[in-house]
Amino acid sequence: MTALATHLPRFLYDHLPSIRNASTHTIDNYTYGFTLLVNYAAKQAGVEPCELEVEHLEPGLVVDFLNHLEEVRGNSVRTRNARLAMIKSFFNYLQYRAPACLALAGQVKQIPEKRRDDPLIDYLDRDELQALLDAPNIKTRLGVRDRAMLHLCYVAGLRVSELVGLRVADLGQPSLDSVRVMGKGRRERVRPLWCETTSVLKDWLRIRPHSGDENLFVSHRGRAIGRHAFARRIAHYVQAAEKKVPSLRAKHITPHCLRHTCAMHIYQETKDRRAVSLWLGHSSMQSTEVYVRADPLASLDILALGVPPKIKKGSFRGASDRLLALLNGTENS
Repeated sequence: MTALATHLPRFLYDHLPSIRNASTHTIDNYTYGFTLLVNYAAKQAGVEPCELEVEHLEPGLVVDFLNHLEEVRGNSVRTRNARLAMIKSFFNYLQYRAPACLALAGQVKQIPEKRRDDPLIDYLDRDELQALLDAPNIKTRLGVRDRAMLHLCYVAGLRVSELVGLRVADLGQPSLDSVRVMGKGRRERVRPLWCETTSVLKDWLRIRPHSGDENLFVSHRGRAIGRHAFARRIAHYVQAAEKKVPSLRAKHITPHCLRHTCAMHIYQETKDRRAVSLWLGHSSMQSTEVYVRADPLASLDILALGVPPKIKKGSFRGASDRLLALLNGTENS
């Protein structure tokens, strides 16, 4: 038997940061996912978490855990598949360090992902976006900060983890006309900023609390803003913006929706998928397909290239004279 407590901490706190060069966000996400798995497996096996063996994580239990995420915790298929990828990554690490687990690792790595629907994305049109950007009360410190966060998230097409992870030093100094972003897969990119975005950033930096925290966006206590806190702030501003633009009520608006909005506006202006891919920092252009599918104007352009088929007029052969008179409105006239 192979003690899980021997290998899991090494995977999370040694292999991921030092070998895989994983970000803090990725390590935190994996840690939380394995916390859920360990608690579930310990309960199913009837042992304490510290007594778990790797062999307890057999394919049947892993599949049951994934089903538990969906059916009990209400997680999406996307989250289910992300947890499965996490588990496979651990077993891929384990197969080189625990020969006794080779067969089990092979079995777990064969568990298939669950297929999911691929719905169209939600994004904001220009009026909806402007209403959201105008929603913060700039007479307050929180309002000034949140306006800067909303502007920067949209203009640079940032993921929420990229936004809350920004440091003051990531802004181009001294003019604040650019931002340096460390994206997914440790891919770094620099994006220029509009003068309007630079202006709202300067407004925030003038009143930003002075603390030892290097993060760009901090709370009134000087601590870094988290992803969930920013999501709550957006939900608050959406409610305010809905009064001005009612169409917002029909959309599911999250921090990632601002990234989608940035991408859609770039695509609508340029019709260039490569421009979208480069601006958002995608690893491949395949990720931009979702914006092409969501753009109604692109579909109209394709439709305009074709020639509509002619419609042949029908006839009522075999219909009675009384029916024809009724259809022509001449009955009882």
